[in-house]
Amino acid sequence: MNKIKFYFILSMLTLALFSCSKDKDEELTPPREYSVQYATDIKDIEEYLNTYYIEEVTANFDIKITKIPAGGTQVSVMKQTTYPIKFREVDLHGIKYKLYYLILNEGKGESPTNVDNYFVGYKGDYLQQVTTDGVTKLTATEFQRFDFYLLSGAITGFSEMMPKLKTGTYSSNADGTVSYKDFGAGVVFIPSGLAYFSSGSGTIPAYAPITFNIKLYEIQRSDLDREINGTFSPDGIPSYLEDIDGDGYLYDFRSEILYPNKPVNPDDTDGDGIPDFLDVDDDGDGYTTKLERSYKDANGKTLYYDFADIPLCTGGNGKKRHLDPKCQN
Repeated sequence: MNKIKFYFILSMLTLALFSCSKDKDEELTPPREYSVQYATDIKDIEEYLNTYYIEEVTANFDIKITKIPAGGTQVSVMKQTTYPIKFREVDLHGIKYKLYYLILNEGKGESPTNVDNYFVGYKGDYLQQVTTDGVTKLTATEFQRFDFYLLSGAITGFSEMMPKLKTGTYSSNADGTVSYKDFGAGVVFIPSGLAYFSSGSGTIPAYAPITFNIKLYEIQRSDLDREINGTFSPDGIPSYLEDIDGDGYLYDFRSEILYPNKPVNPDDTDGDGIPDFLDVDDDGDGYTTKLERSYKDANGKTLYYDFADIPLCTGGNGKKRHLDPKCQN
């Protein structure tokens, strides 16, 4: 159970897991090819999973992962079955990244999407091959002690993990703290191409795979719609409700650098290349989604339907009117 002061939650600065900029005077080295670096990263991650073991998981889902000693009989992270290793394929940079993860506790509440904001606790380690006296060994170095954050704009590998977890429950205590229980918790093992890649961050070296022990406490739902010029223009429908295929993952495939092999986006109603969670006109009929959510009350005041109450059109395509190009406000 976790106890966290209300004033601490309210005064937290939003932490974005973005790369730190390098000194302007530093000589620039061209970044490595993503595919070349991924081959190194996945080798290191799988070596780690096969040569380290889970020493302890506490009742609060803190995990201790330790190197198997020479001659040791401990079962590796990869082969143990208490928390079976799983992986998710992430298509980015023209590569199918393998994102390994463990579920320590699924949680009992709601799952976020990969584009929501999260109130989480986490600790982090980076992996690195270190040579000492001519001997090279894979090491895991802590770069972040366990702490609490409201995360917005997390690195790709972190956000790809979040839909696998659920929130729990919380209660207020007489001393002003909040207690959380039954929250989702897990561990994710992230190749550098889904993390900080060539830039590193803080004490994290460039091209270092990283691991996070994550606990999901609460979700802050996003509404990310933007005008063509980039102006933020939320339509009042949270992004998770614009996840048409309901898989918990929302993507913008317009970048040819990130997505050189652009797939069809299942979350783009009008097929204009802008997914609904970013599109101010989801059905492409020339009327904004926000306008199609609106109606006038008896006094002529403009009000907005909740998502569940947005009506369908007679003779339409069977979808809510903001998703039906034949249904115009």
